[in-house]
Amino acid sequence: MNAFELTRALVDVESITENEEAIGNLLFTKLSELAARHAGRVERMPVEGRRFNVLAAFGDPIVTLSTHMDTVPPFFPSREDDQYIWGRGACDTKGIIASMIFAVRELLQAGRNNMALLFVVGEERNSTGAVVAGQQSRGSKFLINGEPTENKLALGSKGALRLEFTASGKMAHSAYPELGESAIEKLLDALDLVRRLPLPNDKILGPSTLNIATIAGGRAPNVIPDHAQAEIFIRLVDDGTSTREAVTRAVQSKVEVKELLRTPAVHLGALDGFETTVVAYTTDIPWFGDAWGKPYLLGPGSIHVAHTSEERIPKRQIQEAIQIYKRMIQQLTNS
Repeated sequence: MNAFELTRALVDVESITENEEAIGNLLFTKLSELAARHAGRVERMPVEGRRFNVLAAFGDPIVTLSTHMDTVPPFFPSREDDQYIWGRGACDTKGIIASMIFAVRELLQAGRNNMALLFVVGEERNSTGAVVAGQQSRGSKFLINGEPTENKLALGSKGALRLEFTASGKMAHSAYPELGESAIEKLLDALDLVRRLPLPNDKILGPSTLNIATIAGGRAPNVIPDHAQAEIFIRLVDDGTSTREAVTRAVQSKVEVKELLRTPAVHLGALDGFETTVVAYTTDIPWFGDAWGKPYLLGPGSIHVAHTSEERIPKRQIQEAIQIYKRMIQQLTNS
């Protein structure tokens, strides 16, 4: 099985967040075959219920290659043409998984070890697999995390602040609105205030951005709504403290604010000889802490087609990534 065939095999296993068991078992089998040939060891790292991370270690790991197994919905299977492999997870991140496995395999065949592969669950929702892995160090000094960066080394990635707004009101007949209190109007006022907030800017990461992601509420057109709810998602360029406080001050008299997720932005290391970029999305890196070593971020594919019906990964970039990961491992283990 070559890297393209492995990418398609991984894409064809549905692994939407919380349903990663089948892809985990497939990776465990593939990595066990590799470990059997090169004196490695493979383990399922329990996360919750039937969910687990997969870790393969060869020698005492100095460098760990890691990415996530889960995808966003909806699932659609793989196909390929001369240039691309298509399908859910093709670039986010099953082509990356294949590139990492083949990079390690080629280095093992050349007699190098001291590497690990760590594939985690849950990145697309709350990074629960990375949280668990961050509590179980194996001595690795460097972590190469894989996300679509078009094979450029990311100097930083934005964080995330996910908030839920809940507005309460009083039902009444819509012919007599003065007898009720509209929760939807309260929610709209709060969202307008948030849209007007000045958000932080970072000289490397750029501006924070706001997405009003979901809105729900009301019971019927002729009823004053007593409940309304919205979720907002802010891409952070710092740890999020000032932004969280500003949002609370702005809307506290109109809605209840619940924090669902906060992931800080990170600034990352560079290496000589690698093209660099900056990405606006959030990764597992903050949740690993220091347990797996100094972090780097790089992977084949474009984030602009991830999470879309056009998700695909260039075959050329899969091949390039194998060689890039090998160079990174060699450079880091020799440092």
